[in-house]
Amino acid sequence: MANKTVLILGGGVGGLVAANELRQRLDRAHRVVLVERNLEHAFAPSFLWLMTGDRKASQIVRPMQKLVRRGVEVVHGEALAIDLARRRVETSAQSVDYDYLVVALGARLAPEVIVGLAQGSETFYSFEGAAKLHDALQNFRSGRIAVAVAGLPFKCPAAPYEGAMLMADLFRRRGLRDKIEIHLFTPEPQPMPVAGPELGRAVCTMIESKGIAYHPLHQLTAVDPKARELQFGEKGKFQYDLLVAVPPHRSPELVRQAGLANQAGWVTVDPASLATQHENVFAIGDVTAIPLPGRWKPEVPLVLPKAGVFAHIQALVVAHRIAGHIAGVKVEETFCGDGYCMLEAGAQEGGFAFGNFFAEPSPQVNLRNLGKKWHVGKILIEKWWLAPFGLKRTALKVGLELGGKALGIPVTL
Repeated sequence: MANKTVLILGGGVGGLVAANELRQRLDRAHRVVLVERNLEHAFAPSFLWLMTGDRKASQIVRPMQKLVRRGVEVVHGEALAIDLARRRVETSAQSVDYDYLVVALGARLAPEVIVGLAQGSETFYSFEGAAKLHDALQNFRSGRIAVAVAGLPFKCPAAPYEGAMLMADLFRRRGLRDKIEIHLFTPEPQPMPVAGPELGRAVCTMIESKGIAYHPLHQLTAVDPKARELQFGEKGKFQYDLLVAVPPHRSPELVRQAGLANQAGWVTVDPASLATQHENVFAIGDVTAIPLPGRWKPEVPLVLPKAGVFAHIQALVVAHRIAGHIAGVKVEETFCGDGYCMLEAGAQEGGFAFGNFFAEPSPQVNLRNLGKKWHVGKILIEKWWLAPFGLKRTALKVGLELGGKALGIPVTL
């Protein structure tokens, strides 16, 4: 068999896992090429700790080369165009021909979609934004903080609630909690609606116990930075002193230009194999849209949440399928829809939600009681992810998976 080139676009969670798993499974005669525009990888789950000051920027960043296996070719450049007919991708560094393509480009933040949002808000949804927000919180002494989800869908459905609770805990530790109001606005009918009403009620109880005012079914329509005012259409207006936003999310322009995207802009894939309608082209992670059983509003279908845990598991499935196909071995491994989330609540405590998002008639998700062990578990996952390949990384992986098994929870790394 002729030597093959597997090209992965995007060095986030899904792209890194896919590249490393493929390099481990394929003969070295085959190329594994990873295209990533950033020289350094920032671990997104730790942005909240960067916001609160529990992490320094240097602690959650690693050079891309430290996080890939030997033999993965890293092209430092931005993917500019995908030519499906010629099986070629143009990047800002070079052109790359491929036999197999894995699109793991994620979702981009698009604050420009809402008038005034970019000028009037802070965010913890980017590395730079979390660092800047940390400075803003350090200087905040009293007033109203609005945490606003500006559009659906968005990455990490738990993050807005985690962020609000961690801010409440930060001000409690500084003795300012009675001087500051925190309000959380979202277009959703409840926290994480895809996970069902029981988990939504549990999260509501968590945030209300922190003194956070919760405002569901509020669609942000505009921001007036000068007046420090949020506008919610028929829901009215809200005056704030500090706005922390989850900006609208959009897919990268090149997936739409290539004809990979659906009408909403996301890449449609087979839920089991993550294959697109184009031969040997797969997509994983936040750039995809995978429908789920059930509906939270008659006109709005449920879709799989955009979260790193799903990108990770999908990457393993795709890597195994591609490696098997190249080797001439039939691989029937599928993405089963299982996922989990460690939800930070402040005071070094967290909750743990896990379940099967492909369950019928609707996703079945459970939430474990708050405890310090879930917070510790999230720290260990951070340490494992940022560790270079070697004995330390292997030991952390084994320990986390054994710990998850002992607790009766599925942890796939």
